Amino acid sequence: MTLGKWVKKTRDEGNGESDRPLNEDERAELERLREEVKHARMEVEFAKKVATWFAKDPR
Repeated sequence: MTLGKWVKKTRDEGNGESDRPLNEDERAELERLREEVKHARMEVEFAKKVATWFAKDPR
């Protein structure tokens, strides 16, 4: 929610540089970060499944 407020404030102030296209380095970093987020989400899903499995284990 706070992040959304910051984004809205920046857009309202007209300080957003989102109108310009990404350069090659920015595009590469964006792709790397997307892969990192994808990997982190997979780890979270796995951790949830493991926690559920241990919670159901009658031992």
